[in-house]
Amino acid sequence: MKALQRAGCKKIFTDRRTRATTKRPSLTRCLKTLKDDDTLTVWKLDRLARSLRDLIAMIEDFDKRGNHFCSLTEEINTATPGGKLIFHVFGALAEFEHGLIIERTREGMKAARARGIRSGPPLKLNRQQIEHARRLIKDGQRREHVADLFKVSRSILYRALSATV
Repeated sequence: MKALQRAGCKKIFTDRRTRATTKRPSLTRCLKTLKDDDTLTVWKLDRLARSLRDLIAMIEDFDKRGNHFCSLTEEINTATPGGKLIFHVFGALAEFEHGLIIERTREGMKAARARGIRSGPPLKLNRQQIEHARRLIKDGQRREHVADLFKVSRSILYRALSATV
């Protein structure tokens, strides 16, 4: 609080929160009070946003609204060319990190499938039940009746029958 007062902040908003809640009413009120050319000053970056992606989205919103952002601890000020550069670098790093996460997730899923691990919710019908259902339908039972017999919806039965041809 003293650092913000020394920096010349006229209004100071604080949220008292625990990790259990994501509601931040003071931040919401603060963002609503910003006018053109106002600067939102925080003591430290993590006081504003929960993640780098959220922080970048907020800063981009400030820029569109004609506001600036200043972090006292990291000495970042988007009213200056250097401060804007830092945020463009942050944005590029966040996008790069997001791309790496997606790539790793896809590779992990691909490797799991190669090991025979199926992702998604558990199957409603096992292989024997599907074969039994197929025989019943071949013997003249209606698909709706077979689905009721196995206590599954018709769409699940149809999907199971078409997936195991």
